[in-house]
Amino acid sequence: MGKQKRTQKIKKQRNAQLKRLLKPTDARIKEELRRKRPKLVNPHQIKVNQAPQQSSALFFQYNTQLGPPYHIILDTNFINFSIKNKLDIMQSMMDCLYAKCIPYIPDCVRAELEKLGNKYKLALRIISDPRFENLPCLHKGTYADDCIVERVRQHKCYIVATNDKDLKNRIRKIPGVPIMYVASHKYAIERMPEAYGVRM
Repeated sequence: MGKQKRTQKIKKQRNAQLKRLLKPTDARIKEELRRKRPKLVNPHQIKVNQAPQQSSALFFQYNTQLGPPYHIILDTNFINFSIKNKLDIMQSMMDCLYAKCIPYIPDCVRAELEKLGNKYKLALRIISDPRFENLPCLHKGTYADDCIVERVRQHKCYIVATNDKDLKNRIRKIPGVPIMYVASHKYAIERMPEAYGVRM
């Protein structure tokens, strides 16, 4: 008898716990959090897949718009890594690519550096060099990653210089865009076509 009473007691406890739980259809749950039943899909309906338009600059995975002089968009942390490794940006880029390079600084990157304060005064002085071109931004805020990704998606003529892992992963998904980064006290380049004679 004792064993049966114990099992009944356990059953009652379980039922009490279940009663305390809210059902997904409970009126007290907010509309956004409510579990909704999936809509039935009509098997006879025509499926439309929307794919982004492929760039005319790409010949398969080969980007025909890349060529000297190279246009390089710089990210905030790339500039900071260059300063830490005591690298001259212009000279190191030319050593890496064996050609003339034009570095571009988007407005959001400049704003990010200004936000960082006095510690990054040297970085601001470096990018105010007349050899660095300014890229005007039309978006709000100072978040540079989205701006750089959008710009590179629209125009395939740029190389992106960054050491940010998240930004690198986002750019790797876009075909035909090389990535420049700082590694072992020099610049290295990733996914550059071998036709230009650039060492990877």
